[in-house]
Amino acid sequence: MRIHILGICGTFMGGLAVLAKQLGHEVSGSDQNVYPPMSNQLRAQGITLMEGYCAENLMPRPDLVIIGNALSRGNSEVEAVLNQGLPYTSGAQWLSENVLQDKWVLAVAGTHGKTTTSSMLAWILEKQGFNPSFLIGGIPLNFGISARLTDSNFFVIEADEYDAAFFDKRSKFVHYRPRTAILNNLEYDHADIFPDLAAIQKQFHHFVRTVPSEGLLIVPEGDMALEETLALGCWTPVTYTSILGEGSWNADLLTGDGSRFAVYFGVHHQGEVHWNLTGEHNVRNALAAMAAAHHVGVLPHDAIAALSNFQNVKRRMEVLASKDGVTIYDDFAHHPTAIATTLDGLRQHVGGEKIIAIIEPRSNTMRLGVHQHTLAASLRAADVAIIYQPESQSALTLASNTVVCSSLEEIVARFRNEIQHGCHVVLMSNGSFGGLHQLLISELEKV
Repeated sequence: MRIHILGICGTFMGGLAVLAKQLGHEVSGSDQNVYPPMSNQLRAQGITLMEGYCAENLMPRPDLVIIGNALSRGNSEVEAVLNQGLPYTSGAQWLSENVLQDKWVLAVAGTHGKTTTSSMLAWILEKQGFNPSFLIGGIPLNFGISARLTDSNFFVIEADEYDAAFFDKRSKFVHYRPRTAILNNLEYDHADIFPDLAAIQKQFHHFVRTVPSEGLLIVPEGDMALEETLALGCWTPVTYTSILGEGSWNADLLTGDGSRFAVYFGVHHQGEVHWNLTGEHNVRNALAAMAAAHHVGVLPHDAIAALSNFQNVKRRMEVLASKDGVTIYDDFAHHPTAIATTLDGLRQHVGGEKIIAIIEPRSNTMRLGVHQHTLAASLRAADVAIIYQPESQSALTLASNTVVCSSLEEIVARFRNEIQHGCHVVLMSNGSFGGLHQLLISELEKV
């Protein structure tokens, strides 16, 4: 079958393209923004990429068009699909009908940490010989690819609450029907499609309704938004995780930065995780991944051993360059809570060394100004925070450590003036940041 994918370079749709290719289909796709690492992954799989949208991309005529949720009516290629009467579906529905049937689906949902937790879970299962299939919204460094299809009965999926398509406004995760489901956390996000937190909770409740009574829900202790969601109705056993709390899975931090922690299941000490990750958020992610792996039969000490070799995900505090005591990191954080937890973890790790955070508020929620008052507070752990904001955007509420730059050239100049030995520079964006990463690396090489 010839499948053409609209919005193919998105993290979900790109992974979907890899799965379709591995099923033996001829796969092509188009996107407005084609950039690494997804473009490199797709080309390496022999998938044809087309930059920009137009009716000509649909020649020769595909047997099926999968339309990403970033596409809407008025897009020239979408209009051509409809006018030509081509068969089309959403990515979530295609995945459900063609891949997830008869699989034990382990789904990771939540506002934050989905990609990292999914990657941890897939790695634990891999190390224990489960050979899982997976689709993750990033590239786990342990695997080097965001999606794969195996003959395993187990499928790990990052379960996104974003809508499925312009013609299906249900959240994507409603299609997945997991047996094991992690609810990492729940906050207000995706302001372009959800009017308030209650609307997101409603979609999470639809998701909870799909988990069987013989399945398992894994929830962090004390998340009130999730507790309110479960109070709407829950027919599945729930296990809780916590740090120095009363969860069935509990952690005790042995270092302030979270790079070492003890794991308890019930009241019994199971071992210690020693790894390169930092931050309490990653400890919580790890507990959830261990609990999910345990549900399919992985012993806690085996999960701990696997996590000690976990290499994280591309664009999650990924070190891009280091020279003369200056380190540049790339991170995907774009919600104030994620920004704060990432920077707090780094601060615990580096102590009093200088941290420079460079932020591109490009998510739809940020662009709509929903988090403009909380963004400043999320940057408190940085010594210097630089926000990239073209002049056409609305004003932000700033803290004393924060400046706004309207051009990449201005950011490069500030970088040049601010860096010093023992300095950590974190670029935070869920896009390509206009190539700023390479500009700063080139600038560092001149030092």
